[in-house]
Amino acid sequence: MSETAKNTPEDLQDVNAEDTASEEVAAEATEEAVEDAAPQDPVEALEAEVAELKDRLLRQAAEVENTRRRAKKDVEDAGNYAITKFARDLLDVSDNLRRALDAAGDTSGADPAMKTLFDGVEMTEQALQKALEKNGIEKLEPLGEKLDPNKHQAVFELPHPEYPDGHVAQVMQAGYVLKGRLLRPAMVGVTKNPAGEKPSQDDTPGGNVDTSA
Repeated sequence: MSETAKNTPEDLQDVNAEDTASEEVAAEATEEAVEDAAPQDPVEALEAEVAELKDRLLRQAAEVENTRRRAKKDVEDAGNYAITKFARDLLDVSDNLRRALDAAGDTSGADPAMKTLFDGVEMTEQALQKALEKNGIEKLEPLGEKLDPNKHQAVFELPHPEYPDGHVAQVMQAGYVLKGRLLRPAMVGVTKNPAGEKPSQDDTPGGNVDTSA
């Protein structure tokens, strides 16, 4: 007897059921493919396009604003710091005038001609300082302040009974800032007291020293 003849009615029903299930699966896959291939809703497509265009517009607007701010800052910096090199040259003149005054010392007993010369140099130095201040150049006088590496250049250490360690006890050369930007650091001597001889904060001149510099 052949294999076909051996199949019972129950076997034939199982085969038909499997065929039907396969057809249903194939039909579902076909429907999903048709749905995926179906055109997107026009309203949703327009909304997505509008959202994308809006995002692009916002990004471009932000970029334009950033460019405008950078350009404005560049113009301001050019105006504020254009005299930097010239200002540094003037600082040398100011230093020389101050050295001349310091070298002259006490001129109270000097002859009238020397006294007149001293007064003239002093007036010139004062006029130069006023001109510097008028153009936004501020002189740093950090005596008694805590050392600030952003404004001060420590040249040496020295013991000083009136200042705590790490404070400016001597100014060798004044520093300057141009509209908030450091033009030249102050050259200073910094306190380094022997152990056991460190003064308290209240012993410093003027009471508490401003350490925020």
